[in-house]
Amino acid sequence: MKNPIYPCLWFDGQAQEAAAFYCAIFENSTITADNQMVVTFELNGKRFMGLNAGPQFKFNEAVSFVVDCETQDEIDYYWAKLTADGGIESQCGWLKDKFGVSWQIVPTILPSLLSDPAKAQNVMEVFMKMKKFDIEALKNA
Repeated sequence: MKNPIYPCLWFDGQAQEAAAFYCAIFENSTITADNQMVVTFELNGKRFMGLNAGPQFKFNEAVSFVVDCETQDEIDYYWAKLTADGGIESQCGWLKDKFGVSWQIVPTILPSLLSDPAKAQNVMEVFMKMKKFDIEALKNA
């Protein structure tokens, strides 16, 4: 592919640690290159770069990575792994990992539930009260 586009994540000296952390969580993931300044890695076959650039900039919710999950077991797995060792739970399926990177752990059924006019309002009210998504509670809304 000519001119691929991929994200570069700015870390305060933790790029290698972060790449190893993410590669241990996601299947089909590997560190592809590593030096003192930059580490490149793939998560689920998608390319990322981690930059050891210092404390000037911090992550925030303006950018997040979405993980679509078919089952509650997948949601539980990613939620536990990404909040481990100092990650922070937020609302509506959002969390920050221990490096401050924002993630959305989302059930793939959510768009269809929200597009059902008979259920959408109830589903929205239920998920606005959740931290980690509960698929059964959403279906029963």
